[in-house]
Amino acid sequence: MKFTHDVIVIGGGAAGLTAAGGCALFGLDVALIEGHKMGGECLNNGCVPSKALISAAKRAAEAREEKRFGVTLAAPQVEWSGVHKHIHDAIAGIEHHDSKETFEEMGCEVFLGTARITGKQTVEVAGRTLRAPRIVIATGSAPLVPPIEGIDTVPYLTNENLFDLTEQPGHLIIIGGGVIGMEMAQSFRRLGSEVTVIEPGEPMGRDDPESVAVVVDVMTSEGVRFVKGSATKVEGGEGSVTVHTDSCETITGSHLLVAVGRTARVSGFGAEEIGIATGKNGFKTDERRRTSVKGIYAIGDCREGPRLTHVSGYEGSNVALEIVTGLPTKVDFSALPWCTYTEPEVAQIGLTEAEARDKHGDAVTVVKEEFSENERAIAEGYTKGHMKMVLKGKKVLGVSIVGKNAGELLLPFTQTISGKSSTFALGSAIISYPTRSEISKAAAFSAWEPTVFGSLPKKYAGFVAKMRRTFA
Repeated sequence: MKFTHDVIVIGGGAAGLTAAGGCALFGLDVALIEGHKMGGECLNNGCVPSKALISAAKRAAEAREEKRFGVTLAAPQVEWSGVHKHIHDAIAGIEHHDSKETFEEMGCEVFLGTARITGKQTVEVAGRTLRAPRIVIATGSAPLVPPIEGIDTVPYLTNENLFDLTEQPGHLIIIGGGVIGMEMAQSFRRLGSEVTVIEPGEPMGRDDPESVAVVVDVMTSEGVRFVKGSATKVEGGEGSVTVHTDSCETITGSHLLVAVGRTARVSGFGAEEIGIATGKNGFKTDERRRTSVKGIYAIGDCREGPRLTHVSGYEGSNVALEIVTGLPTKVDFSALPWCTYTEPEVAQIGLTEAEARDKHGDAVTVVKEEFSENERAIAEGYTKGHMKMVLKGKKVLGVSIVGKNAGELLLPFTQTISGKSSTFALGSAIISYPTRSEISKAAAFSAWEPTVFGSLPKKYAGFVAKMRRTFA
């Protein structure tokens, strides 16, 4: 077979762009196919617009505390058209990084159209048949819409159309208390909408419950209402939607946001026909992200596994490196970080305390430091939250942080958990004062404090002191 390219990448989101760009920069002939918008979910209806909305909401929240630190501000006046413009300006300011032209400059041949895999080494797009010894599927995921009675009869929002709203919701009902649900709940409430969150379990269930409790308390104080239960029926129309729950609650609002998770895009482009195996929610892959069909990889949201933009980028670079060098590259999620951008933020890396105790039992110890003792936090007046370092001996298994800019504090723990650094090194590091990152040093030092100031070091220090007195 005569090949047209060295590798074909299907999908122009975070995973596909990283894989395609990496291969192209090494000089390979790359075909990159995108059927919708370059940049994928993160740019167009995920990370970028959501963080832009969160930024606008923070500005309103700060102004709402009219008098603080002896400074008086005017009460906020929210103009939704301005918020909408800020969101789309943010997208426009970033989209050139992911554009067709940018990747053509890197050396990719970019096709805008729907791909169809017709064989183990062939893909059809835009009337052409492309052939390559390696194919990378990076088709992403879509919002999961649960089978609630009446859901197809009412207008509802997902992250795919939420940021196109031209009018601010009067009362936003959110089904789902995960990352998207919680971030959007706080943001719309801070901008002035009434907000109700419906969640059958605990909000942000994959995070440390003690950390999440701090956020729920803050959001409740700001006026977000939490309803425990599952949505069983939805009815209404434009401007008035009613949700019934199994906890006998009935909530009526102006808008409904469905935010209960994601479903992998695995069908509609020929993967089934050539026998690529799927699992419960995505393509089945091994640690190298190889599918059941030789020569075909699946990376990012379309495969089973964690769905995070930085994971997609990580897998894209791994697969690019494997294709370029011919050497295997396995994923390692032992130091996987994530952050929910509520205020305060909730950040996690590695195992939570509960996960660690399930795995290691009584061998687990926990060091906890409060931001109320951090001098930068005190000076800024943002002392809510804490850091929990989960250890087995002196080895860090995981870290949970809740507080202002918590996500910014995760970096050193990617090194300690992966064994590239140690808690001793972190605890003895020189850190600029005053900074919130001092809490990381404090937690690391606390882990070593019983050893450093234990009986043996004390005896040694006493011996040295005695010798000095004797021979001075």
